[in-house]
Amino acid sequence: MDDAEHTTITPRRLSLRDYQRELAERLRLADSARSASKLGVQVGSETWLIDLVEAGEVIPVPPITPVPLTQPWFRGVANVRGNLYSVVDFAAFVGVGSVELTERSRLVLLGERLRSAAALLVDRSLGLRNPAQLRQRAPAQARPAWVRAEYEDEAGASWSELDVAELVRDTEFLAVGD
Repeated sequence: MDDAEHTTITPRRLSLRDYQRELAERLRLADSARSASKLGVQVGSETWLIDLVEAGEVIPVPPITPVPLTQPWFRGVANVRGNLYSVVDFAAFVGVGSVELTERSRLVLLGERLRSAAALLVDRSLGLRNPAQLRQRAPAQARPAWVRAEYEDEAGASWSELDVAELVRDTEFLAVGD
């Protein structure tokens, strides 16, 4: 056996004060990264940003039970771990087609703090985006109150930021009946 196989790594000893200071710094950095990050999703040909505080969870699409006599954009209800969620086809709601269910389709469960039990059906999740790397731009046209801002990335792609709290109060969003 050579010496490399016998080498052990001795843990670095920290005083309790140094440990607490390092832990506080790591938590501060993680918190600032979380608050600075937005979830990117694709909805038809559009790309959207959702604040991580407002997006509860992103999951593969479970079976959706249709509900008769509802708006075309209301896909139905889904059981997620024993809780029923109203499923809105976000592409159909914003008027850019309809989500075709594939293995990349996702449900964005809206944050529990909003108490809405709603989920947005999107074409796919695009991962986290840092708004500091996006340039805010003036809207091309009048937009609903639930569109918080519009951005452009380095490649020139457009992004709309969803204000979930405004969306769940929007009268059209709440009027699922046909």
